[in-house]
Amino acid sequence: MNPLYMSQKLYEHFEHIDEVKHYYGLLSIYALLQTAEEKQDPVLLEKCKHILSRFPDRIEHPRYNFPSYRIGGIPKAYALMKGYMPEASNQVREYAEEMMTAARDRKGIMSYPYDPEKELIWIDVAMAVTPYLLFAGLALDERRYIDEAANQTFLMYEEFLNPDNGLLHQSKNWAGPGKYSEDHWSRGNGWGYLPLAELVQYLPPNSVHRPKAEKYFKNLSAALLPYQSKRGLWRQEIPFEYSYEETSGTGLILYGIGIGLRSGLLDKEMYFPALQRGIEGLNKISINPDFSTERSCPGCLCPGEGENKGTVQSYVTLMLPHRDEHHSFAPLMFSMVEAYRNGIYDVPRND
Repeated sequence: MNPLYMSQKLYEHFEHIDEVKHYYGLLSIYALLQTAEEKQDPVLLEKCKHILSRFPDRIEHPRYNFPSYRIGGIPKAYALMKGYMPEASNQVREYAEEMMTAARDRKGIMSYPYDPEKELIWIDVAMAVTPYLLFAGLALDERRYIDEAANQTFLMYEEFLNPDNGLLHQSKNWAGPGKYSEDHWSRGNGWGYLPLAELVQYLPPNSVHRPKAEKYFKNLSAALLPYQSKRGLWRQEIPFEYSYEETSGTGLILYGIGIGLRSGLLDKEMYFPALQRGIEGLNKISINPDFSTERSCPGCLCPGEGENKGTVQSYVTLMLPHRDEHHSFAPLMFSMVEAYRNGIYDVPRND
């Protein structure tokens, strides 16, 4: 089956079961935009523009950690950058300026806005901030935004890096002052990998940030690769062989690998088999014939209570996967788009 068709059907299933919003919904819209581009499908592109035109006035918004979600966040900034929605210029600029004033910890890392004195930081923020500011900066010719996009991801990569294995922890201060979560969470590493992938994909060739972006991207790629399971997935707790194989982190990692292969930063002989095995694994294990999804971890931020808060045990035993978990759709769609871009035009199905 064509992976672009699969990406579109995953989105259609998602919008059938719920209204597509929140950050995970916005990432799905971003993936749908990429799907429309690769399909060269003007009808699907118009659908994407219509979906984004509903933000902010025709969407009932929950509380957001980042107000840019109100206008459509990353896909709105991407659509502006690509020239699909020039009318979004003022919106994207307004919320980029708001993001530039967000609460930060003493090192300058954007922190939880509702309790700023505790300096609560988590790797998920790299996903929320870097692509939006990068696309806004490129669209609006604002170097400040591009500089901050790179700065936030670099700071978080450095803060959460475990030098013993090259993987990332998720959070700091949520389990107590000065304490890091003990995890190497699958989706958390994906949240760190995705913005690095977008930086190496879209930073101008002469950008002062490119050498560090490429170095960190290649380092994290090399750290992730050995932990791919025999079935092609990465685990909820990546280094723990008894942890369950997890969909959303796997999809994000495969997206990054696909970008690395196309950009020439990753060795094809080493990484293409991992991409191929991962795509086949996701289709066998995580995507049902009706395009419902399996094995995605639910929302997960330093889980547990008391002494167990942020421990590997809590990540593995408390945060169990379930069908049609909302975080699953965008990563699966991303992986399908990158499969197609890397020459995988037919994916065997279990139908």
